[in-house]
Amino acid sequence: MTESRPHILFSFGTLMDERVQTALFGRTVPTSPASLAGYTTRPLPITDPAVIAASGLDVHLILEPELGAAVEGAVLRLTDRDLAAADAYEVDDYVRRRVVLTSGESAWAYLDAKPLRSARRIVIVGDSIAYGRCDPRGGWAGRLAAYHIGENEAEHRLFNLAVPGISLAEVSEQTPALLAPRRPDTLLVAAGINDCALPAGSPPSPFDGPTHVAGHLDALAATARDHNARLVVAGPTWIDEERTHDYEGLCFTRGRVLDLRESMRAWCAENHIDHLDMWEPLHGNAELLVDGVHPSAEGHEALYRHLNELSR
Repeated sequence: MTESRPHILFSFGTLMDERVQTALFGRTVPTSPASLAGYTTRPLPITDPAVIAASGLDVHLILEPELGAAVEGAVLRLTDRDLAAADAYEVDDYVRRRVVLTSGESAWAYLDAKPLRSARRIVIVGDSIAYGRCDPRGGWAGRLAAYHIGENEAEHRLFNLAVPGISLAEVSEQTPALLAPRRPDTLLVAAGINDCALPAGSPPSPFDGPTHVAGHLDALAATARDHNARLVVAGPTWIDEERTHDYEGLCFTRGRVLDLRESMRAWCAENHIDHLDMWEPLHGNAELLVDGVHPSAEGHEALYRHLNELSR
């Protein structure tokens, strides 16, 4: 039987300690020096007794984006079993995500489990809901921008590049040209509901979700990696189907939007990408929608509060 290729994991802290490796993997593992550009570290208090016992420390480090910085560490070459043990060792504040090392090599690293908590430069790409249509305050994205920049006006930026009516296919095609001048550390994709639409009067049909969504999200993941940015996928939001049978010549059905939601969630889980489920804040609250699709100002406020709970 052919052995699977080793997993490459970038470590900048306790996983480089031979005592920790022996406790987790039953041996020391092959390592080599490596660095990760665009990040610094900050201390993270640890309360899990098992993790403290293994490392001998009650404060670990966690990665945090910072333009011009770099973190020195090492890459560990791990088996499937080793990687599972490393996942179990890391506390709930960490999640395993893809990064690109200074060498250009793709590797796993443990990042902040809250995807926007340590973000500094955020680019949002999406549709009219992300754009903030029907809300003079710019929707949930406008509220997020005000909060994010208000935290640290000198270093925090948020660029909302959402376009009303855009599809996920168009987002995946247009985004690569948008990122370089904005230097994002986080790419937040909030699109897809337009891909669910049918011409008004069409017979009901299932949404070809898994195939359709995966290809476009794969392309966006590659774009994010090219800029060493963290990909975050948000949405979709609940719709009031009673008012969406003929919306500007289109028909939105709850079943197709639910298929989109499940396809996004499944793709993100399979690819270790952050998914922010935006369904529940509006679910059953038709009064928070202006036209069955677009949230009112109050609806956007509910989405913003929900997003903050999930991601900060």
